[in-house]
Amino acid sequence: MPEVDPNDLAERATRAAQVWAPGCTIDDVQPLTGGASSLTFTAHVTGGPPEHERIVLKVAPPGLEPVRNRDVARQARLMRALDGAPGVRVPKVFFEDDGEPPEVSPFHAMNVVPGECLEPILQAPPPEVMPLVPARAFAAAAMLSALHRVDPDAVGLSGEKETSLEDEVQRWTRAFETVDAQMSARYLEAHELLFATMPPALPDTVCHGDYRLGNMLCDGSEVAALIDWEIWSLSDPRLDLAWYLFFTPEAKHPMASNFGPTGMPSADELYSAYVDASGREPDNMEWFHCLIRYKEAAATALLMKRAVKSGAAAGAGGNWQTAIPALTAECIERLERFEPTR
Repeated sequence: MPEVDPNDLAERATRAAQVWAPGCTIDDVQPLTGGASSLTFTAHVTGGPPEHERIVLKVAPPGLEPVRNRDVARQARLMRALDGAPGVRVPKVFFEDDGEPPEVSPFHAMNVVPGECLEPILQAPPPEVMPLVPARAFAAAAMLSALHRVDPDAVGLSGEKETSLEDEVQRWTRAFETVDAQMSARYLEAHELLFATMPPALPDTVCHGDYRLGNMLCDGSEVAALIDWEIWSLSDPRLDLAWYLFFTPEAKHPMASNFGPTGMPSADELYSAYVDASGREPDNMEWFHCLIRYKEAAATALLMKRAVKSGAAAGAGGNWQTAIPALTAECIERLERFEPTR
């Protein structure tokens, strides 16, 4: 993959920034770590608003079409639409450039949000952060409820990608079809049960797609911004809720690497916080808990397939060889007892 030229990006950003801060210049483009589907940089602004001396540039990978999770323009549309939504905090998009893909990558510019990004089940919180984790987790539950209250049509998101429950199941079934028999054990049985027991869908809401503390910037006990919108869609809100509840210690996430204290409240406590904030209890959550395990088994299998191919599997940690089929088996066992409310 071609690399981004920092000097070229600075020149392009300077031209695009004139609609935001006429006369400003942008330089000192520096890479930030994280993110595989797009590239993130910070840059220095001269002659712009004094409170925004540095900005963030989110760039699609050069040499590839900016589609699906690489569609940075779609991510920018979403953040613009959510800017100002009650109870939802996202970075503010200042300006953008469509580029000439795939050779010249599109990008957008955002404010620098103070805070730290930490997933407690994957990374042990530092001693000074541990007391803040419960408040962050409850704030995230309340923000998820606020996100799901946003009317997509009212904020200009009508016509954006919709993901049905059938689409979601099929996506992970296709992933299972690409991995070896050990990792895909019993997946067709789970697939059939998911379709046989599928509950009625709720009206589509804005769904993040990977809603968890590890995709948020937190400042003290507050969630300062929800970030990493690569896979957002208009979907059933229970998909986001069940995924968030999966990142708690009792869920036994197969990739969990922090086996000490996490500070995370229980899944039941976070579910209650979401229900209190939303004012209603969603039906048929058990089916979504089963689907999430199917999803996680498939997604982890894909990651490990790539790790094995690259020779990095030995350092992946965790007992993934048994954890992946165990998740599928748990999905099946729970679905066999599940009766949807129609």
